[in-house]
Amino acid sequence: MSEHDEHSSFIKTPQQLVVVILAAFLVPIIGIIMLVQLVTGRPGADPLAMTPERIAERIKPVSGIEIGAPAAAPGARSGEAIVKTTCSACHASGVQNAPKIGNKADWAPRIKTGLNTLVQVATKGKGAMPPKGGDASLTQTELTRAIVFMANSAGANFKEPAAPAAKKKSK
Repeated sequence: MSEHDEHSSFIKTPQQLVVVILAAFLVPIIGIIMLVQLVTGRPGADPLAMTPERIAERIKPVSGIEIGAPAAAPGARSGEAIVKTTCSACHASGVQNAPKIGNKADWAPRIKTGLNTLVQVATKGKGAMPPKGGDASLTQTELTRAIVFMANSAGANFKEPAAPAAKKKSK
C-alpha cells in the first residue's frame, strides 16, 4: 500500500471538520456584509473640512520668503553677528577650501596680504565664494567688520571700522 492515497481527504479529525464547515459559512457571509456596506455606505468626511479657514490651512505654502530690509539698520550689524549668520556656513567647516574661523594656518597667508586686499577679495568674491559671501545687503563697513572678526580670531590684529555717521536730514 502506498503512503499517499489520491482519494483521501485533507480533513483527518473531527475538529478539522468543524473548522472547515464554520469557515465555509462565515467567510462568504463576512464578504457579503462588507460588500453591502461598501455599496450602501456614505463616504464620511469632516463637515468642517470645507470651511474657508481649513481650506486656507491646507493650501498655504510650506515656507515663505520675506524680502525686505535686514533686521538691523544697514551698517549697524557687528562683525561677529555677520559671521554667525552668513560667513560661518562655509568658514566654520572649511567648505571649498574656505579658511576656517580661528585656524591660524589657513588665515596666515591671507592676513599677510592686508585688510584692504581681504576686503576687495570678499567684495568681488573668489572661487566658490560669491560676492559679499552671498549677502548682498552687507555694507562695506559690515563686510570689513566680518573679515576683521574672522582674521582677528586667527591671530591678526586688524582694527574694526567704526559705524559711519548717520546723515542728518536737511529741512
